Amino acid sequence: MKLKVCLIQESPVFFDKTRTLQKVHDLVKKYAKQGADLIVFPESFIPGYPRGFDFGAIIGSRTDEGRALYSEYYNNSISLESEDLKELEALSVSQNVYLVIGATERQENNGSLYCSMLYISPSKGLLGVHRKIKPTGTERIIWAEDSGESLVTFKTKIGKLGGLICWENYMPLARQAMYEKGVEIYIAPTADSREEWTATMKHIALEGRCFVLGCNQYFTKSMYPEKYKHLVEKEPENLCPGGSVIVSPLGKIIAGPLFNEAGAVIAEIDLEEIKQAKLDFDVIGHYARNDIFKYNAINQPDIKEEL
Repeated sequence: MKLKVCLIQESPVFFDKTRTLQKVHDLVKKYAKQGADLIVFPESFIPGYPRGFDFGAIIGSRTDEGRALYSEYYNNSISLESEDLKELEALSVSQNVYLVIGATERQENNGSLYCSMLYISPSKGLLGVHRKIKPTGTERIIWAEDSGESLVTFKTKIGKLGGLICWENYMPLARQAMYEKGVEIYIAPTADSREEWTATMKHIALEGRCFVLGCNQYFTKSMYPEKYKHLVEKEPENLCPGGSVIVSPLGKIIAGPLFNEAGAVIAEIDLEEIKQAKLDFDVIGHYARNDIFKYNAINQPDIKEEL
């Protein structure tokens, strides 16, 4: 099976959910017209990855300004119980395209936020959500951790979709959770724009014998609204130069990495290459050595199928 995949390397309308959703609509329509079957957005694209913010939190104390900023972030985050989701599902249907969207998600029954990946199908709507199981460093101030039930994969008409967010991809057993389910298109939205991240994407493709889609934002300090700029005075202008990349199951870069500009990374991929790549290495097959190593998943759901 051949399909066209598209990674969006753009900036959100920061901390403005309504205008960012409109930007998502415009970008999806643009690249769906170019024949994309799957469109991926970066980590916390809605309503933005708050790079450089400390939310007034240091060990032992928090500020009123930081609490107010968190409240603003909360109010501009996605709720799956609101019209936000229906709007994205309708977009997927109208453009006949699969969407994987990085968003900060709020849940109506608590005050916590999650760094999430929404998987949306043009025929079934929301297939499910992966919520970051381990926010990195001071991300833990704003994002809660989710359980193993969040390690989801989906068998769809365009292949088996799964993936992890940013530095979750450095957790070997989290990656193994994806491999165990035979993931074919491994999606890695991120805020990491280092050259080392490109090497990580190549390694995962080689290890999992899958296509890897690493998707990042392009964001500069000047893009912050004026009222936030005092929070990032010490940060460099080029906050996040991007680096979105598509890698083959043999670890070869197909498209990208794209640095220092907004745009999209687009490629046609052929799922037959996955079978070919497993001739000499299969992490859950003839290279698994189940007589020596055992993998035990706790509270991890089965593969979900798009029927």
